[in-house]
Amino acid sequence: MNVQNHSFELDFGRRPIVRPGAALAPRWLIRNPSVPDRFVTLVALSERLPDRFIAERLAQTIRNETGSTVLVAHLALSAGGESLENWTGLQRKVNGEFALRTETTDGGVRSVTLRATDGLAAESLASLLRHCMQHFQYVVLHPSIEVSERLLMNCIGFANRTFLLLQARPQDFYERDLLLRNLTVSREGAKTNVQTIMCREKGEDRFDSFLKGLGNELHGFVHGCPSRGAAEGLQYWHDRDFNADIRRLAREVSRRRVGLALSSGGARGLAHVGVIQVLEEHGIEVDVVAGCSMGAYVGAVWACGYDGIAMERLAREVEHRWGLFELIDPFILPRQGFLRGEKIKRRLKRSIGEVHFSELTRPLRVVATHLASLGRVVLSSGEVAQAVHASSAIPGACVPVSIDGELCIDGGISDPLPVDVLEEMGIERIIAVNTIPTPDYLRSRLEIERERDARHGRRRSAFKQWLNTYLNYFAPGNILDTILRSFNGAQMRVAEFSSLSADLVLRPLSFDGRWHDFRRPGKYIAIGRREAEKHIEELKALVHRKESNYEPPLAHHSLAPLT
Repeated sequence: MNVQNHSFELDFGRRPIVRPGAALAPRWLIRNPSVPDRFVTLVALSERLPDRFIAERLAQTIRNETGSTVLVAHLALSAGGESLENWTGLQRKVNGEFALRTETTDGGVRSVTLRATDGLAAESLASLLRHCMQHFQYVVLHPSIEVSERLLMNCIGFANRTFLLLQARPQDFYERDLLLRNLTVSREGAKTNVQTIMCREKGEDRFDSFLKGLGNELHGFVHGCPSRGAAEGLQYWHDRDFNADIRRLAREVSRRRVGLALSSGGARGLAHVGVIQVLEEHGIEVDVVAGCSMGAYVGAVWACGYDGIAMERLAREVEHRWGLFELIDPFILPRQGFLRGEKIKRRLKRSIGEVHFSELTRPLRVVATHLASLGRVVLSSGEVAQAVHASSAIPGACVPVSIDGELCIDGGISDPLPVDVLEEMGIERIIAVNTIPTPDYLRSRLEIERERDARHGRRRSAFKQWLNTYLNYFAPGNILDTILRSFNGAQMRVAEFSSLSADLVLRPLSFDGRWHDFRRPGKYIAIGRREAEKHIEELKALVHRKESNYEPPLAHHSLAPLT
């Protein structure tokens, strides 16, 4: 198995201790306010990309997401549009009024085409951009591919964030590396927020051998792009994936990204599928998924492009009495673990193939644990199935998995509910789904079971008792059950602490839920649906909440055309 491109990061950070029962304010009240990227530069490195159309759609989507005023400025050397040659003299006369003639789209976005020469001084460009930002809450600057490198580097250097659009071609990545190298030299090592966005045309195969070797070089995708010719004069592109990816970029610019943290929990983790179904039905989009163990498995399938209904069909493939045996592959003479875990990985690969993180539709982070140090490992590149295999390797029960020559075990040891992974990525709004029960919950379940048995006078089969005593390692009190219960006990407090850092926590729990109960997926999916529907108004309020603490003072005036 080729795992050379895995991102292997050890995290030895320590979390602060919180007293049991300590009340904390909601995360969004105590965190530092997120300041949006008000000035964004969008650059294409391929002449075949519809970069002008993408810039206009990004500007329109920012307006739709935030309700703010947005200007998209196209900068070109060709004839047409406003001239910037006399900006230096004009800026002294504008007297607070906006000095550029713009067009207004049907969606309320202002658009201007600016004609500039290679000799446009950096000071003049900076003055122009300051002028635009005094009148608009967001400015999307789109320098065409024909502008000089010096002018392009100035556009990038002034921006809060730059998106480089390219295709899956070695030439485009060569141009990108050259641009970034020259940018570093020209700015004397000063950092710039430049991110690589891969554009895929509609109908283009998503899985590409070239992408597998990119590792963490890609920041995101825009799938389903129109061709440059098809985008000429186009106002809207009816492609679901394209519009979803543009919305994801717009939320990133406006600092309104939504992250979903999926906990471990064995079969109970199938509740994640039910939660995802409800999110999809209500149009709640998730930008990043972080998962551990079963949460990593579900997150991987979703990130690969399956919807909640298709994921339920996959889960129901083992919905029969002997379904568990389709997932376990025991050793006759166990040494490192009782189970290989290869069956689970093969089942996952039947669904997603040998896809790498760089090919996924939605960004994904998978959490495992480094066996030697017991530190957290965040996997974000390489083969997804291998990463999920490592994240699900229950210690003692399953054989450890080698990643880049290092042995890894279940991520639940170090981080069973990876909210902090999303926090470290800068995700502003975090939803956590925690399927790990608390001790009080388990005690209540035990009392209910005892009362039920006493009420019905149930007697256990002698044959079943013999089977559980001598052959069933998963029976209560036997070795695997004891290992897994101990493992679950260690997860509880860590997961509860992680929940404090989420904006909203969903707890789809079942009193008779078992970690190995994969033969009843419908039950756990229904529990996840019920929990998500119970909190749907809170979910909508979180996702659609508008931030108002960054609004700049705006000038209200008539337009003064530049002559």
